[in-house]
Amino acid sequence: MWWISFQEGSVIPGIIVGCFVAIGGLIFGWDTGNINGILAMDSFIRDYATNVDAHGRPYITAGQSSLIVSILSAGTVIGSLTANFWADWIGRRWGLILSSTLFTVGVILQTLSTALPLFIIGRMITGIGVGLISVMVPLYQAESAPRWIRGSIIGCYQLSITIGLLLTTIISNATHSRTDTGAYRIPISLQAILSVTLAVGMLFLPESPRFLVKRGHPEAATLALAKLRALPRDHPTLQEELEEIELFHEIECDLGKATWKDCFRGNLGARLWTGCGLQALQQLTGINFIFYYGTTYFKTNGVSRPFVISLIANIVNVVATIPGLYLVEKAGRAPLLFIGALGMGFCQLVIAVVGLTTSTDVANKVLIGLTCVYIAFFAMTWGLGGWIVTGEIFPLRVRAKSMSMTAATNWIVNWALVSLTTPSVCF
Repeated sequence: MWWISFQEGSVIPGIIVGCFVAIGGLIFGWDTGNINGILAMDSFIRDYATNVDAHGRPYITAGQSSLIVSILSAGTVIGSLTANFWADWIGRRWGLILSSTLFTVGVILQTLSTALPLFIIGRMITGIGVGLISVMVPLYQAESAPRWIRGSIIGCYQLSITIGLLLTTIISNATHSRTDTGAYRIPISLQAILSVTLAVGMLFLPESPRFLVKRGHPEAATLALAKLRALPRDHPTLQEELEEIELFHEIECDLGKATWKDCFRGNLGARLWTGCGLQALQQLTGINFIFYYGTTYFKTNGVSRPFVISLIANIVNVVATIPGLYLVEKAGRAPLLFIGALGMGFCQLVIAVVGLTTSTDVANKVLIGLTCVYIAFFAMTWGLGGWIVTGEIFPLRVRAKSMSMTAATNWIVNWALVSLTTPSVCF
């Protein structure tokens, strides 16, 4: 993108870079939501089922469904926990290229599979890629974006996740009625376009200036920052920002190289528990039940046109995230999270009460309506807040390690709670 001319001092390059790497969010969202529609497709069940019911119809057991879904989360835990090693060794930029490459390999294996074992292996590999991406993208954004818009740039990552969820729902809605393997292979294989685009694009983007300072490459850091801020290398504003980065790095160096134990000590430990707590609570809201099993759940409960309902839910998710990007800067992080928790709790309570005390038709209408309201509250608050806060609260010295642990917490809770315990509700 550096052959494009920008006005001197323009923040546009930094914003473009931050938004481009948010393609990682599209990958995250697409892969998370992809399985929702696929598990409900007759052609997928026909081709991958290993059991038949009393009427001779093939079916995928609850255990198999749970494994198909949860193996992705198991992979993401591995990816997120190892992300700090790759981020600090080969850098944020090459770390994203590695992540995208792994993801592409997993997509190819899923697309070529004809039975569950290879499909599950492919899901595992894509999970590792997504786990790496879930750390690398906010890390790169936090270290590259202009300070005044950093929260919104990291928020674009969550917006991209919602768009990815929507895109895969649209594709699945368009292909689910096909009787051939294209019904599920099309939405699976199209993911590779995103991962290849991210990998190729990163070849032309600069490394994080903070990482370059950390590795002792001040000249390279100056050049990278000059590109991100559209300023000449000797510009006073650029030199001031670079000096600030170097000052913080020197202070952290005086404290010594950070170990894993350091992440748990004193103020750093308090920040780590805050980040891990936010990521765990984000999953404990139950949002991914909708995106993993929503179509199957609506179908099981007699809701007509479940694929369309899932599509509507994902549209709400995208639309509600947009005002959240504004509110997170104006209202602040903590107030927004508090309001979101109250709103989601109210929706869940009403759905539970109505579901137990009224007829099925009324309960289904309330379920659909309040599920959309619940998703809107999540998208505007916790969907953004969890990733933004964890992207901002850690100093450079422990940032990669701490963000790896917070992202791993998200995926561990996702795997343990959402992927393993909720299939019994649907099957």
